[in-house]
Amino acid sequence: QLQLVESGGGLVQPGGSLRLSCAASGFTLDYYAIGWFRQAPGKEREGVSCISVTEQTTYYADSVKDRFTISRDNARNTVSLQMNRLKPEDTAVYYCAAGLSGSCRRDFETWGQGTLVTVSS
Repeated sequence: QLQLVESGGGLVQPGGSLRLSCAASGFTLDYYAIGWFRQAPGKEREGVSCISVTEQTTYYADSVKDRFTISRDNARNTVSLQMNRLKPEDTAVYYCAAGLSGSCRRDFETWGQGTLVTVSS
């Protein structure tokens, strides 16, 4: 069974950093596009970042560009999201998702359960 598990969330002060990890079991992430999404209280889920296979590139929402970095660690079968200079508006449950097409522009079939990031003083 394909499964993704997020980890690394927690409470951090504004301006701080966190590193989220997305670990796969049952499949190899090398062949999948991996997207990070988040959902804040009372808001719709939004895309944060994505790393593709077909385009061999990365994407970031304007709100996180120059603060967040997505990367693969193929040896550990994980994808990470390094989050720097965090703001209160970054508070959300963060999800990773895998797309078999390898493209960030197509469907994500497998989703993790999410990890909570809270940015507050």
